Amino acid sequence: MKECVLCSWNADGLVYASENWRVIMADEAGYPGFCRVIWNSHVAEMTDLDEKDRMELMCVVWLVEQCVRQVMRPDKINLASLGNMVPHLHWHVIPRYADDARFPDSVWSPTRRSVDERTIQERKNHLPELRRRLAEVLTAQYGPSRDL
Repeated sequence: MKECVLCSWNADGLVYASENWRVIMADEAGYPGFCRVIWNSHVAEMTDLDEKDRMELMCVVWLVEQCVRQVMRPDKINLASLGNMVPHLHWHVIPRYADDARFPDSVWSPTRRSVDERTIQERKNHLPELRRRLAEVLTAQYGPSRDL
């Protein structure tokens, strides 16, 4: 088996880490506020987790979605857990805008339109607030973030 990129921890984009999962802000061009909730141990499917862990993971996904909606003010949120390319359990929380390059298709679909770089930059200006809000909400719910 080749090395799993999500099993390898690094601080890139890390917002919060618990014993079981971590939240990162992904650096996805054109999609400021794109977050991932990653299960720490290498499992591929939600049903690989027991019920308690599944519920905890989904609660985190919902909290991240709530924060992204409050701060980024998207037209829509996409939640995705695919794992076809990286079969390690993780959820994408993606703010979507009617004027983004691929809307209404998935962020992995072909580009439909160009987006003014100023629009993307305006959205990027909210990232420090999103990072702060995510850390605040997750800390309130789960306690201090663990060190890497």
